[in-house]
Amino acid sequence: MSFPALAFVDLETTGATATADRITEIGIVEVDESGVREWSCLVNPGTPISAFIERLTGISNAMVAGAPPFEDVAEEVLARLEGRLFVAHNARFDYGFLKNEFRRAGEEFRATVLCTVKLSRKLFPQHARHNLDSLIERHGLSVSSRHRALGDAQLIHQFWQRLQTAVAPETLAAAVKALTARLSLPAGLDPSAVDDLPEGAGVYLFYGENDLPLYVGKSKELKKRVLSHFAADHAAAREMSLASQVRRIECIETGGEIGALLKEAALIKQLQPIHNRVLRRNDDVCFWQLVEAHQGEWRPLLILASDLGRAGRNNFTGRSRPRKKPSAP
Repeated sequence: MSFPALAFVDLETTGATATADRITEIGIVEVDESGVREWSCLVNPGTPISAFIERLTGISNAMVAGAPPFEDVAEEVLARLEGRLFVAHNARFDYGFLKNEFRRAGEEFRATVLCTVKLSRKLFPQHARHNLDSLIERHGLSVSSRHRALGDAQLIHQFWQRLQTAVAPETLAAAVKALTARLSLPAGLDPSAVDDLPEGAGVYLFYGENDLPLYVGKSKELKKRVLSHFAADHAAAREMSLASQVRRIECIETGGEIGALLKEAALIKQLQPIHNRVLRRNDDVCFWQLVEAHQGEWRPLLILASDLGRAGRNNFTGRSRPRKKPSAP
């Protein structure tokens, strides 16, 4: 099975938040028909590196003091990544940091992304742990420089090479295809709207033209569920119709699945989205009525106020259970 040109990527950063922290080192292993090429570069983050991060990565403030800022290497990084499958471990982290750095440099960066954490989980579900240290031990990967960008990018590349012999080609191809499935985003939706969706439990809201509420949904895996709406192979015409109308996405994270369920119900009743049916408010008055099904056997029946006249006559035997006359005071 042949794969497109690949870029195995790892970053070192000043922290874990892509919008606030900055890149300190970039490592890329390029793989294509011409062979394998490796490249790395220290980056001046323009902000201090904490003592904790320095101990973890070995990258100090002194080391990056003379390094170029990201905007000075952005063109070269883009040239090495453009047109390649972006492969990283916990790829959302690396991809998110690079997107934010490119945006600060005045560039919009987008790539098809393959996360090797998700790939490992999909191929080896019998294992509980899929962090890079676990993969090193499980697959006998050779460590050169752990927690440095190029060293970790090399480990990801080694893992990929191990998969070529450890997994049947068709199984690997199917897993990669599933994890990189093409999205069919509506023309009016900003593509970046799906990049930073939360992974955990919560509620998502789709809005259409003029911010019209279209749909409210819940999931214990928000990003996965939202993206399923935009899969290229829509399962139904109704799903395709909804996806094509989306112009804005909003997510609200909750503490768990029950919180998401309650929040979903509240928002549907409040917003009355046009694609939600089951939980939308029904303004008809209704109540339970006891009717006699057989001699001496009574059953509850839900009655709408508009149907009250005929319900009492036509359901079961048509005889409602009489209410007791209140006692005189």
